[in-house]
Amino acid sequence: MNTKTIIGLLAVLAIASCGKKEESRVKAPIRVKTEVAAHEHGNSDARTFVGTVEEREATAVSFTGMGVVRRVLVSEGQHVGRGQLLAEMDDTQARNLLAGAEAQVAQAEDALARYSQLHEAGSMTEAQWVEVQSKVAQARSSLEVARKNVADCRLTAPVSGIIGRKLVGAGETALPSQAVVTILDISQVKVRVAVPEAEISHIATNTPTYIKVDAVGRTYEGGRIEKGVVADAMTHTYDVRIAVDNRERRLLPGMVAAVRFVAAMPQHTGTGEDSEAGLAGRTGQQAMTLPVTAVQQRAAGQLFVWTVAADSTAHRTPVSIGPTSGNRVSITEGLKGGERIVTEGYQKLSEGTRVIF
Repeated sequence: MNTKTIIGLLAVLAIASCGKKEESRVKAPIRVKTEVAAHEHGNSDARTFVGTVEEREATAVSFTGMGVVRRVLVSEGQHVGRGQLLAEMDDTQARNLLAGAEAQVAQAEDALARYSQLHEAGSMTEAQWVEVQSKVAQARSSLEVARKNVADCRLTAPVSGIIGRKLVGAGETALPSQAVVTILDISQVKVRVAVPEAEISHIATNTPTYIKVDAVGRTYEGGRIEKGVVADAMTHTYDVRIAVDNRERRLLPGMVAAVRFVAAMPQHTGTGEDSEAGLAGRTGQQAMTLPVTAVQQRAAGQLFVWTVAADSTAHRTPVSIGPTSGNRVSITEGLKGGERIVTEGYQKLSEGTRVIF
């Protein structure tokens, strides 16, 4: 085989190899974020706001006295139970005072035992006997205070929860009532939303809410709503807090959430068959919404969304849209519900592209 033939074969193999690599690169799946299209029973009128997850309750835990912290036994994010040891303060001085108090009690009780014989024999006045008894009581009281001071050098959790922040470390001087750690109760959380004054009247304590938290990739159904009564002077908004069950403890304070308030159905006041039919039509109404960015437009003006088929390939699906609310738009035609819609990462898609999510 001559040199030209060998070079030709190598060129063919190189081209074939490049073709396979290019084909592999084209077929590599594209990572996207998706959302399952679902009908929401009831009124399609919904309002969407950005909210923040808050703990149900925060407890600041501190020493009652001043001293140098010897060690802190917990870290941020750690779950602690009620009564668990959190930190210790140097108790050298407290134990010295305790030893002195114990000695004073022993001395006072010894004196009481000796003087009691004189008192019974009538050799002491009543005033002297009362003075001896008072010294014993004072010594015992000082002993209880000394014992408490020693116990207060150990900081224990007053409630169960997770450690939110550790504010004092080993070697630092803790001051009375200065928080060493904060304990957060997140068995149930609240999502705080700032609602404009023009919208606050549409929200009741039992208004249905849907809370999407991208950090955990999940949507929650909100519970009871607490409405603030004082507006922010600058923004003219009211704080609204929505209770959310968090038994799995996946929601953490500070997470951002998209909160959708579903407006209540207006009551129908008509009578007769026509009225009943109209009411049935409204109560049977179903709404489907998607993020506004999920809806794309072709060059010819037709709107579509990217749907993911069972084989994980993306396809254009024509849709018609209705009114928008916040960052979501209602879908009036084109989807039946249950389709998986691409919401992020669609920029690199083409018809039939394989995706992962």
